[in-house]
Amino acid sequence: MAQALVLEERSKLSLRDIALDDTLGPDDVRIAIHTVGICGSDVHYYTHGAIGPFIVREPMVLGHEASGTITALGSRVSGLKIGDRVCMEPGIPDPQSRASRLGQYNIDPAVRFWATPPVHGCLTASVVHPAAYTYKLPDRVSFAEGAMVEPLAVGVHACVKARLQPGDVCLVTGAGPIGIMTALAALASGASQVFISDFSAPKLTIAGAYPNIVPINLAEGKAAERIALHCGEGWGVDVTFEASGFESAYDDAIACTRPGGRLVLVGMPPRKVAFDIVAAQAKELSMETIFRYAHVYDRAIALIASGSIDLKPLVSGTYPFGDAIAAFERAAEGRAEDVKLQITL
Repeated sequence: MAQALVLEERSKLSLRDIALDDTLGPDDVRIAIHTVGICGSDVHYYTHGAIGPFIVREPMVLGHEASGTITALGSRVSGLKIGDRVCMEPGIPDPQSRASRLGQYNIDPAVRFWATPPVHGCLTASVVHPAAYTYKLPDRVSFAEGAMVEPLAVGVHACVKARLQPGDVCLVTGAGPIGIMTALAALASGASQVFISDFSAPKLTIAGAYPNIVPINLAEGKAAERIALHCGEGWGVDVTFEASGFESAYDDAIACTRPGGRLVLVGMPPRKVAFDIVAAQAKELSMETIFRYAHVYDRAIALIASGSIDLKPLVSGTYPFGDAIAAFERAAEGRAEDVKLQITL
């Protein structure tokens, strides 16, 4: 039995003991959890009890953005040692699946992902995890930053799929945590300037404090007008990352991207979206989609360690484990000034 933050059912959380499988296999490590970030999906399970086909039918431990310290090693583990500070990829695929053999383990239909029903998450004192998906943190990377490698990996993966070139001008639609981290990843990947659009003035202020990120407040005007002033009438940015999932953002994304440019769909809309295929065809846009990430965790960690990406300004609040329910209640409020809330154990 271990104490954990348990989602008992929709809108009901408790801190209590729960039986979790902590069997240490030969290829596993045991990790004492230090910091866990609250993700939008955690909040969605809390407030709605489901995300699409993934329905909370029995009590589930929340949390999948985590860092900690290795306390035990399986008999076949090498390259890691007890005492190492680490972060963990929360998705565990079947290494023999067709998707994994193609190198796209993130789309393995059998992947087991922390805090996705019926799989328990990591908001508990200790977890057992495959060493293959456990990454040592350099000394320059704090536990708080280590717990943000998971959402940053989404942005890094998006930039890999975008095939960014040095000097590219980009637009990110949506200034939530993923949007801001995608903008930072784009700059670290060679973009010269990144516009970011949203209706939230507080989040745009946070994003705009970074050099070469230019906020566009959609409450004050259309993104296409601002992009035209910079890129020229009838042209647009080289790459647009749609990171909001809002229905209206897709027309903006197409309108703001130059002919022959690239559009990467990062955000996940809650329902089907009307998409102007002809407008995209007329510009011969290249379009990519992403689902989580694959093969980029080490890149994300290296970008933080090198100082190329600074995530510290994005931590809006840190709560001790005993106040984890209060942390989730604040996250569910959706305060405009909050980017990332974290819980420490």
